[in-house]
Amino acid sequence: MSLPEPTCDFPDALELSVEVAIVGGGPAGLMAAEVLSQAGVSVHLFDAMPSVGRKFLLAGKGGLNLTHAEPLTAFNTRYGAREAEVSQWLSGLDAQGVRDWAQGLGVSTFVGSSGRVFPAEMKAAPLLRAWLQRLRHPTSGVPVQFHMRHRWLGWQGDQLVFGRRDDAPPLQVKAAATVLALGGASWPHLGSDGAWLPHLQALGVEVAPLKPANCGFDALGREGQGWTAHFRDKFAGHPLKSVVLTVPASQGAARQGVALPPRFERKGEFVLTETGIEGSLVYAASAWLRDDLVEHGQASLLLDLLPDKTPEQVLQDVAWPRGSRSLSSHLKSRLGLDGVKMGLLFELCTPETLARPEALAAHIKALPVPLKRPRPVAEAISTAGGVALQAMGPDLMLAACPGVFCAGEMLDWEAPTGGYLLTACLASGRQAAQGVLKSLATQAHTI
Repeated sequence: MSLPEPTCDFPDALELSVEVAIVGGGPAGLMAAEVLSQAGVSVHLFDAMPSVGRKFLLAGKGGLNLTHAEPLTAFNTRYGAREAEVSQWLSGLDAQGVRDWAQGLGVSTFVGSSGRVFPAEMKAAPLLRAWLQRLRHPTSGVPVQFHMRHRWLGWQGDQLVFGRRDDAPPLQVKAAATVLALGGASWPHLGSDGAWLPHLQALGVEVAPLKPANCGFDALGREGQGWTAHFRDKFAGHPLKSVVLTVPASQGAARQGVALPPRFERKGEFVLTETGIEGSLVYAASAWLRDDLVEHGQASLLLDLLPDKTPEQVLQDVAWPRGSRSLSSHLKSRLGLDGVKMGLLFELCTPETLARPEALAAHIKALPVPLKRPRPVAEAISTAGGVALQAMGPDLMLAACPGVFCAGEMLDWEAPTGGYLLTACLASGRQAAQGVLKSLATQAHTI
């Protein structure tokens, strides 16, 4: 392996020579280790945390969503602009392959009503324990060697450098091949902090800025100042159920007078927070909303608060004479609109809109919710951006660093929640490992 320039300087470091070094003990790194171990390759896995799979465990706390049972053609579309590249990874390990892999670890799975696939026990810990047992004590292949509390600090020449305990000298590792599976920048307290980015940039690797994905947003509010204190105190933490969230066609299309379908439209629920909105329905639409904020400085979604009623029905009930009743009592009586839905309607509508039946009915069916910014990447479920896929070959080896492969969330792709993230991380780990095997075979042939 030939690297352009050292990225750090540790003259007193201890040295270790290994066949393959894997940096990062999340799903992608562990899957790469498994493929290589089963192929008879000696693997040393390094991770900065005291134990591996920490984000994996936390993500599975409420029920580990392994993958999704929808047909492969629909499954592949979940990766948006990266569908072509991610589909290549999935050709080696798709949703059924993930279920078969889990079954091989003694963990049976089932398909939930939404199509999401879960372990029978719902938890991540039993699967991770079985996985680590197989990696450490395989029935065939070579045991994986784990090095915990080893934080990657970059390269010294052609050697990886790891910081260890405060009182321990750094460790320099020379590897015939390296797999970097360092995650993105979400949930940094679990180990994915994006600190790897400058090390790769220093070597000329193209890296897109890390951005939040599957994230919540701060709301702009009616007056451009976020939620009012009254609304925040009364409704923060409340779920907004059975609504349809729509992300309209792009602003560019609207300015050109082109009639295009919405970019996103789905029924579901989400939660109002002290600063804005979050939850499954928001996460599913977050990529479009985030990109609108980046490109245009503003973004807005539309909410249908009563998706089971037609616009005509809503207008008829809103316009029904209410006599001495208050507007809120009238809407509750005629439409069943109350609680958090009523609160949000009054929070976002001007007095003029509330006074005009046609305008009010239109807002009940399509309530604009202006957004100010996405929540910080550290709070996001996952990360977009990272190592550009065009900076590597289909085997996920970096063009600028022969012998160095990347996998998992540190690559520039994203997917919605629902098992798509984990499946592609696992598949990318397998893809990188297959690339390593080809690289090692080429090295052996040229010696």
